[in-house]
Formats: sequence, C-alpha cells, structure tokens
Amino acid sequence: MSNRIARRSVLSGMAATGAVAAFGPAKSAGASSSTTAASAGELAQAIRSKRLSSREVVEAYLGRIQRINPKLNAIVQLTADSARRQADEADAALARGESKGPLHGVPITIKDTLETEGVICKGGTLGRTHYVPKTDATSVARLRAAGAIILGKTNVPELAGALETDNLIYGRTNNPYDLTRTPGGSSGGEAAIVAAGGSPLGLGTDAGGSIRVPAHYCGLAALKPTSGRVPRTGQFPRPMGARNSVFHVSLIARKVDDLALALPIIAGSDFQDYTIIDMPLLDSRAVEVPKLRLAYFDNDGTLAPTPEIAAALRAAADALANLGVRVEERRPPEADRAATIYYDMTRGDGGAGVRAFLKSVGTEQISPLFEQSLSSRSAPAMASTTDALAAFTRWDAYRNTMMGFMRGYDALLSPVLPYVAPHHGKSFDPTLQTGVGYAQMHNLTGWPTATVRIGTSPEGMPIGVQIAARPWREDIALALVRCLEEKFGGWTAPTI
Repeated sequence: MSNRIARRSVLSGMAATGAVAAFGPAKSAGASSSTTAASAGELAQAIRSKRLSSREVVEAYLGRIQRINPKLNAIVQLTADSARRQADEADAALARGESKGPLHGVPITIKDTLETEGVICKGGTLGRTHYVPKTDATSVARLRAAGAIILGKTNVPELAGALETDNLIYGRTNNPYDLTRTPGGSSGGEAAIVAAGGSPLGLGTDAGGSIRVPAHYCGLAALKPTSGRVPRTGQFPRPMGARNSVFHVSLIARKVDDLALALPIIAGSDFQDYTIIDMPLLDSRAVEVPKLRLAYFDNDGTLAPTPEIAAALRAAADALANLGVRVEERRPPEADRAATIYYDMTRGDGGAGVRAFLKSVGTEQISPLFEQSLSSRSAPAMASTTDALAAFTRWDAYRNTMMGFMRGYDALLSPVLPYVAPHHGKSFDPTLQTGVGYAQMHNLTGWPTATVRIGTSPEGMPIGVQIAARPWREDIALALVRCLEEKFGGWTAPTI
C-alpha cells in the first residue's frame, strides 16, 4: 500500500470516520467525560454525523489535559491554539460537505521523538532544547492528511533510551494508576496521557519494547507493526545502519480497533526510508480466528513472571482455545538469549557511539536515567570488526531460529514483561533488567506485535499480554488481541 501525501503545516489538521458512538454533544461534565473515554473511531463517527463537533471534542480533551497533566507531566508541548483553530476548520469543512479522511477532526498526541513542523522536538536531550523541525515525520504528516488534530507532544526518556520516562528538560512522567510508579518508556508520556483520557490515540515508537511496555504498564492497546511497514523518516534519533530493523514507528490507544483504524494511514513507502516494502495490509476483521495456531509461554527462562502475570497469560491462552484456536504451550528456542543478543548488537561498543551521537547534537550533560541505561547493559567495547560482525551474525541466527519456530504457528502469546510497572527509579534494578528480553525478542525478529490489557495486579496495576504474528500479518495479531479485549474488557479508566 502506497501512501503519498503532500506536506502540511504542523498546525493544520481536520478529521472524519470511525465506528458507532454512544454519546452526545460534550455540553456537560458527564458528556465531556464520555467524550474523553471514547475511542478515536467513535469520535470520528460522531464528528462525521455531526452529533459532536470537532471543536467540542478538542475542548473536552484540552479540559481533561488541564486537569490531569499537572499530576502526570505527560504532555510537554501543548498546541491548544492551533488545535482549536484546526477544529473550527474541520467543522467548517464538514458543513461544506468535505472530509479529509478517516480521522477528520479527531485529536491525537505525538511522542516527542517524532518531528512535528513548527513544534519543538527535543527528544529528551539538552542539545535539542531549541530544535524546531521544518517538516513533519512521514507518519505525522500522514495522520494530519487523514484529518487528525495534534493536541501536543509527549514526554520521553533521553534519546528514547529507557523503559522509564524522565529527562533533564521536562522531568519525570507518572503512571495514572499510581503516581509513584513509572508509565514505562520510551513512549511513557503517550501511554500516560492516553490511559488517563487526555488523548484517544497516540503515535510512538518501539525499539526495545518502547510502545508495548508502556501499554502493559498503563493498561492500553498497542501495535508495533512489522519492520519495514511504516517509514521512520523524521524519527529522532534516526536509525542507523544494520540496526535499522529494531526501530518501529508504532501506535497506542485505548481500543484495539483504533490501532486497526490508524495503521493503514501511516503504512507504506514514502520513498525516503529505503527499508519500507509496500506489502498488502490485510483486514483483521476478516481473520478466521478458529483456524489459527498459537504457541504461548509464560517464562522465557530468564526471570519468571509474577504469579498474577502467569495466571493472566494462561487465562488468555484458555480464552483463545475456547474460541477454537489451536493452542500449545511451547517456548521458542533461545528465548532466554534475546536480551544478550539485543545488547551485544546495540551496545557492543560499550556505549561510545551513543555518547558521541549526543555530543554531535550538542548534549554535554546526560540525564542520570540515561547514564543508568548506558551502564546497566552495555557490553564491553568490542576489540575488533570481527567481534562486531559476530554479534550481528548471532542476531541473524536468532532470527532464523525464531522463523523456524513459527513454521507451525500463526502467532505467539507471551508476557510483555514479567512484572507490572515498578516504582520510579527502579527500572534498572538488576533483577528487573533480567526480564527485558520478553519485549526485546520482537524487536530482534521485527515481527508485528500487539498488546492488550487483560487483568489487574493485587497492587491495582494493569497487566497486559503481547501477541506476535508472522511478518506482515498485523491482521492476525490485531484479531487475537481484539478477542482478548472483548473477553477481559481491555482498558479501564484510572481514578486520577
């Protein structure tokens, strides 16, 4: 599928389309609450049918942000004036019988590592404090062209380099289910604001669990598409060289259907990212779920999951088996080596390359969180090119082994991580770090992977699971997590 778009100003956007909504105009506190709990698809349909105006929707979300963001510190650049102007333009267009596309008039948020024309994009690092992009990232431009209205940019760890969100520019982001805990990273700001009802749909990235871990921590649905599906043009830091395929522009929302709605908008070659292949996008609603074959495991052989996560994972497997899916408990070979292979490949220079890159963008002082990230799993600097090539050879062998494992299966179910959201500052605890391979496994493979909430821990924190499918089969991953959403309820609003 090819998506060719004309460049549009960052401060322009309008909207249209979606699923049936069961709410009316946002003229009271109750109506406003239902609006900010609605899915992007429901909002698009309500705007298109004129049961809600885009301006009403935008005002409801801006009001919600005003109430919750001081507690969360999730949105770090708010574009309220431009959002209101674009909403009025969207309503005027509909009055003329014009619609820009499936998100006409629907507000969204963007992770602060994806460039937005005219809006500061800092990527959490001091060297970009005043950097204002002249163009949109391809994925941002495509969402605008489909009518989406950007409410603002969301917080990230420095250089998107941690599973926790904190930096020296904007500070720390909190989890809406427990403000003493992290929403994860690196798309932590997106997860926090979407889960708390400040945005219906977020655009993020995933290079080592960066969209799926926050979704798990914050009880959301998320999708990391197949590597090669969505252009990374305009992403910071820009993927480089042989490691390109671990970087994925990704989506996060309260409802699985919104992932399916937005994926066709952002997918396809832009003729700037050479790695993108225009493979057909298949309809997740057309998947014959009872004909699928699913493997699952609850322990990758490194860090065992909490009893609650193990129980939730097995409940998910049972639920799919009851739908007719052929389910088998089986762990992929070498699952326990995912984190080692990932860090050998990404940090095999001892972190020297990342530090040099930060200096190249003007960053002299690195945040304590990112210093932890660099020191916690950096491999000793490799002695030679031969060592580096050996690391990439191990990665290739791992991908081949995983692909061979999937010969007998359509999908693979597993924990996102073996624990729920930890308290602030604990993400680099050596024990917790042992378990990060659950998420990194699917950056190494590049397979499409979707996440959905299916339970709650004794501490009241969300529990999610992830389902990966074969390359280019986002439809299967989405169909299966939709089944789990329907069974277990998915997102539940926090009490913030």
